[in-house]
Amino acid sequence: MNQSKGSIEAEISKALTKWEKDFLGRGSVSVKTDILRDMIIVSLQGILTPAEYALCESKEGMLSVKQIRSSLVESGVDELKEMIFQITEERVKSFHTDLSTQTGERIMVFKLFQNLEKKLLK
Repeated sequence: MNQSKGSIEAEISKALTKWEKDFLGRGSVSVKTDILRDMIIVSLQGILTPAEYALCESKEGMLSVKQIRSSLVESGVDELKEMIFQITEERVKSFHTDLSTQTGERIMVFKLFQNLEKKLLK
């Protein structure tokens, strides 16, 4: 792999945006990816719909939106892990995600078996 860290980060952002549109039916407003040691950290802005923001005004609604959005992403996690492998040639050890119902931002963390940042900076 002779791509730069920045070009791989951009490629992951682009692939995740496409995955969101294909799998969830709509994409986020912006996606930023950072490779840090053995982690790929993705920040997705503007993922909630106006209806979801309205639901989030109550605690029950907020928990419901978080749970449904989490279930949707988790149901596509194998596809996401494969996408990361195709781009980086690294296997994903674990996947973590959470969503802020206040800002409409989702954070995804792909924990890898290897230190990808070190490999890219050689």
